[in-house]
Amino acid sequence: MPGNNILLETGTNELELVEFYIDEQSPGQAEPYRGHYGVNVAKVLEIIRQPRVSPLPDQPHDCVLGAFDLRGHILPLVDLAVLLGIPCREHQDPRVIVSEFNNLRTAFLVSGVTRIHRISWQDIEPPGEQLTHFSSRNVTGVVRMPDRLMLVLDMEKLIGDISPSAAMLADANEVDDVAERNPHYKALVADDSDAIRKLMVTVLRRAGFEVTAASNGREAWQILQQAKAEAGETGQPVQSRFDVVVTDIEMPSMDGHTLCRRIKEDSFLHSLPVVLFSSLITDQLRHKGESVGADEQLAKPDIGRLAEIVLDLLSARRRPPA
Repeated sequence: MPGNNILLETGTNELELVEFYIDEQSPGQAEPYRGHYGVNVAKVLEIIRQPRVSPLPDQPHDCVLGAFDLRGHILPLVDLAVLLGIPCREHQDPRVIVSEFNNLRTAFLVSGVTRIHRISWQDIEPPGEQLTHFSSRNVTGVVRMPDRLMLVLDMEKLIGDISPSAAMLADANEVDDVAERNPHYKALVADDSDAIRKLMVTVLRRAGFEVTAASNGREAWQILQQAKAEAGETGQPVQSRFDVVVTDIEMPSMDGHTLCRRIKEDSFLHSLPVVLFSSLITDQLRHKGESVGADEQLAKPDIGRLAEIVLDLLSARRRPPA
């Protein structure tokens, strides 16, 4: 898609958002209301006009309009307005955003697309509890534009809502097996999605970890700074407070790449292992994590392997050299 060739230096806390809109038309409303939304350009393959679709038998949700062939790939077309429960006016000249994340390709029908914005994660505000509640936890961030608000959607949650097979699930037996060889490591996890963060905490605790949770990279960094001060006062290493950091990449205020870079550049914290756990980890984007010093990278939604990956990393570091 246009703009997808723009290269952002990893770890600068910047991203590019594709801004799109949905024209809402409630009964009795004279003029439509235009809602503005954003999605990370790293998740967007291309933007096309609405294709002709073939209906699917036993469609799991009314928002799935059918499927179409895009250069050999059969993709489901999801009407985003229906998925979000928005009363949408008839699309005049709609656009389709073809996305890829969590190893899945999906096409989303929207009213239109405006432009790509390059912004700092620091300018993306957490949605707050009230907006989170009224949006059914579908919004992970808010960008204040001069004349409007742009809402950053939790695309992983939305897809998980209509396709349970795409949601993150953990095998309890696998987690219990890992717990048997865990000497009670201490983990700091960061993820802006409330549902995913709680699942990460649950999985790691069941695997024998002592877990502290943060809702974004900035909060995690503040926790690490406090741990650094406390450990420094007693002359202890950072591992006296935390053994590992597990972080998402896309987060308001500070992203996971920036958090990882800051940890690795800090003279006291640099030995702390960092695991990136994100839907943005693909063969094409894995080099971004490597460039900021990430010790391991795991793609969502494979949370079943998270505890094993973290434990293997920590065990290898404890193992004396041959």
